[in-house]
Amino acid sequence: MNQFVQLRKNFLDFFKKRGHTIIPSSSLIPDDPSVLLTTAGMQQFKRYYTGELNPVSDFKSARTTSVQKCFRTSDIEEVGDDTHLTLFEMLGNFSFGPIENDDPNNTEGKGGYFKRSAIVWAYEFITNILEIESDRLYVTVFEGDEENKIPKDEESYAIWYKEIGIPKDRIFYGKKEDNFWGPTGNEGPCGPTSEIYIASSEEEAKKGNGVEIWNLVFNQFYKTREGEYKKVENPGIDTGMGYERLLTKIEGVANVFETSAFAPIISKIKELVSQLSEREARILTDHIRSSSFLIADGVRPSNKGAGYVLRRLLRRIIAISIKNDIHTDLFVEVYPVVEDIFGDIYKEIKNKKEIIEVWSEEKSKFESAIIQGIKKIEELNISNVELTGAIAFDIYQSYGLPKEIALEFAKKKSKSIDLEYEEKERAHQDISRAGAEKKFGGHGLVLDTGELKAGSEEELNKVIRMHTATHLLQWGLRQILGDSVHQMGSDINPERLRFDFNFERKLDSKEIERIEELVNEQIKKDLPVYYEEMSKDEAANLGALAFFKEKYPDIVKVYFIGSKESGGIISKELCGGPHVNSIGEIKGVKIIKEESVGKGIRRVRAVVID
Repeated sequence: MNQFVQLRKNFLDFFKKRGHTIIPSSSLIPDDPSVLLTTAGMQQFKRYYTGELNPVSDFKSARTTSVQKCFRTSDIEEVGDDTHLTLFEMLGNFSFGPIENDDPNNTEGKGGYFKRSAIVWAYEFITNILEIESDRLYVTVFEGDEENKIPKDEESYAIWYKEIGIPKDRIFYGKKEDNFWGPTGNEGPCGPTSEIYIASSEEEAKKGNGVEIWNLVFNQFYKTREGEYKKVENPGIDTGMGYERLLTKIEGVANVFETSAFAPIISKIKELVSQLSEREARILTDHIRSSSFLIADGVRPSNKGAGYVLRRLLRRIIAISIKNDIHTDLFVEVYPVVEDIFGDIYKEIKNKKEIIEVWSEEKSKFESAIIQGIKKIEELNISNVELTGAIAFDIYQSYGLPKEIALEFAKKKSKSIDLEYEEKERAHQDISRAGAEKKFGGHGLVLDTGELKAGSEEELNKVIRMHTATHLLQWGLRQILGDSVHQMGSDINPERLRFDFNFERKLDSKEIERIEELVNEQIKKDLPVYYEEMSKDEAANLGALAFFKEKYPDIVKVYFIGSKESGGIISKELCGGPHVNSIGEIKGVKIIKEESVGKGIRRVRAVVID
């Protein structure tokens, strides 16, 4: 068993022996609407910290441990150096309170614990299991924040110094930006942190020169929307240790790309293509690996949200291949290595057919346009001038070449390129919007809510019909597949609607046919559609369906289809609209495809009949 596999086993076993329930990694697509992708191990547990869910009911313990796959979009442009990655794994142990007994010797306990146990166990794992010399360690603790009335973390300092025995010259106080974990979004659980670092020697540890490997977060506050930090009744523990960074130290290699998690991938790439620079080989290694995981979790290339992140990665793979005149399909050739390394740990990665299909479709869609665009930018000689956001946007406007690909050809780039690019893009959108408003009588009929997209009055009427049809589809799916089915996402444009829902298996042709029949039977009845405004609690008491990833205001709109007089309400959902006045306007619905988009998630594509 290599270190890549052994390390995660050692970590999970260590905390299992201390009363923690092992929880599998959640999807990279988070339930939390405040974040685009899963960025931390604690995200799947957020509602246990807030008290919305009960860990003992769900996990048989207030203690959990996991190895969570995470994604960081802010690091895409930095990939290629020794440390930055897009996809990474986070080792973590968690406690949700209330505190049963903060005694690290209480390994049989199932209740919560706090700073003492978290610190002692972290030290034991590093020194006893990883066998790292204690004199190479130094730690940081929170110095306090007078402005927000948050006290200095003297408790953690005392545990490190008096109980663990770390000398004072290897304990450092850190400011709020370094040693206080803020909530994801504007409000939520938060608290001071204690970070553990490994240095090359005791002398370097005393200087504070080392690499952070573990961050212990003590969730003892809740930040309100007004910015106030309130102490919580049941504080929790949230720790995170970067898997790849730790593996670098354990295996004694110079950077993450030399570890057993990456070395086989980059080796395969270099075997296939000899002319790549080291930076390009690392980018390909990271992007093929991370895009495989995104696709496996149901993300598809698009111009919005997580889909745009995936599109950036895939386009960059294409750009590097074209730039280096590579005729081998690197993604297809390298993916089996990714599958071999991770497939037994993350079963969804074994969905080779679907992952390759998504890649191939995106590749064919952009390859010809990119080739033409690259010819044009070579004529502009941008490799010898500073690439600004203005130039990058003009290249995109003229030749359809995305910014991220132009960047691959630029030797120098403006530090403010993203800001300049966004300004040019906004200006262009303002002009386009003004033109559309003029074209459609000044009524501003361009619609893009993220879910609904229309560019004319005719298109607007069609997407409104399709939007109401998604409510009917959800009703029909629940009639045939059961009430546990609920919406996981949707996307509507003038050509078709897409509706994602939770279900574990492929639908057979008879089920699809029956769902379609039920929906169209209701459309023939021409039931009314109307809404009422009410509180979220009233909506919940009514049994109104809600899109679980959405964050709703205190007062919501509930859209109803049907009426008591005409035979009952068949659908009630929290929704912002817009909708048709009666479902007869839809005319008819035809399901054109049913497919998988990730583990436990299915998708139907449908059209309305004119």
